[in-house]
Amino acid sequence: MLLDTPVCDFGWQGPDFTLPDAHGRQHRMQDHLGGAGLLVAFICNHCPYVMRIADQLAADAAALMNEGIGVLAVMSNDFDAYPADRPEEMVRFAAAHGFNFPYLVDADQAVAQAYGAVCTPDFFGFNASGGLQYRGRLTGPDGTRDLLEGMRQVAATGRGPQAQVASMGCSIKWR
Repeated sequence: MLLDTPVCDFGWQGPDFTLPDAHGRQHRMQDHLGGAGLLVAFICNHCPYVMRIADQLAADAAALMNEGIGVLAVMSNDFDAYPADRPEEMVRFAAAHGFNFPYLVDADQAVAQAYGAVCTPDFFGFNASGGLQYRGRLTGPDGTRDLLEGMRQVAATGRGPQAQVASMGCSIKWR
């Protein structure tokens, strides 16, 4: 089912969370909130929208991380019902696309629920104070790099662009 994300709720404070990566190492959201901000991307392995953008996400995340912006990806799908999203498949997917950021397992889906994530991909860009400033798409149809440029603006000014186009993708697969 194709869904669009809601409009950015500027200033909303994302709840802190601690989740394991596919290897069981714990990652706390606040520990990745750098001086320039944090991107939290809700993604999964089997969604065709995510598969199409995975390489670009990896490249843009690497650029953002080099500029002091933290990046976390969260997989919240019911991986019992969707085996392609199981943790061992997350390891393969991350390696195949060159992810150099933690890819976390939200097994009980509590983080996706707390954030109001609706689809994969669903991007949440926070400023250094933890206030939401970006909730839009990765790229536009003309190749504009909305997420990259939006997060650069957040890092430079603490504020995201006022005009944002919603990300769209597949629904999160709830238990």
